[in-house]
Amino acid sequence: MFEISEVTRVKRFTTNTVGRDFAVGDIHGHFTRLQAALDAARFNPTVDRLFSVGDLIDRGPECRDALDWLDKPWFHPVCGNHDDYVVHFDTCDVDSWIYNGGLWFTRLSLSEQKEFAAKFAELPIAIEVETAQGLIGIVHADCPFPSWGQLVGELESPESSPRLTQVRNRCMWSRSRLEQREMQGVEGLRALIVGHTPIRKPVRLGNVIHIDTAGWKPDAGHFTLLDLDTLEAAA
Repeated sequence: MFEISEVTRVKRFTTNTVGRDFAVGDIHGHFTRLQAALDAARFNPTVDRLFSVGDLIDRGPECRDALDWLDKPWFHPVCGNHDDYVVHFDTCDVDSWIYNGGLWFTRLSLSEQKEFAAKFAELPIAIEVETAQGLIGIVHADCPFPSWGQLVGELESPESSPRLTQVRNRCMWSRSRLEQREMQGVEGLRALIVGHTPIRKPVRLGNVIHIDTAGWKPDAGHFTLLDLDTLEAAA
């Protein structure tokens, strides 16, 4: 079993002073489509950065490509609930995972499975990105606290913390904010960027922006690239 290490639960990035920063919704094994969206936005990998809300794998045909993307110095994802299946592949609910697109993983050799698990175990639960307009937070599904500082404090607590597993799971699984249209937002951030729940177009609730516009669904969605400077989708 692989655990997210204490030092990587929250990853921090300083302001990008030479290029642009984008966030993208759930990828789910469709990296060719993602690259097409980046090309359309004139993404420049020498100066631009791409932050991902997670769920790199399952459902799509290019799940194996996730390891190559994790080696790209400009690509920075958080851990999604599907990515967490990989981390805990030997203890998770395999039937549920297969039902939700995880069959590809069962066809890997044990050494390949362990390689994926080790790499995915390095993914943070949360990312902070400094911008000229203020701090941006990124998690897969939601911040389960009214303030970003409280979430960071919980995520940076010792591995033995009794609440840590619950907090991590809510960051990766919660849909309550979107389902209940909660407008309160998250204090301490200019904006919180999340995915997890497929929607037709980006939805902003308070300062929480949902961007999983289902670019992974055949003929039914598109990848939203959210500019972290303007908080607008790239044209």
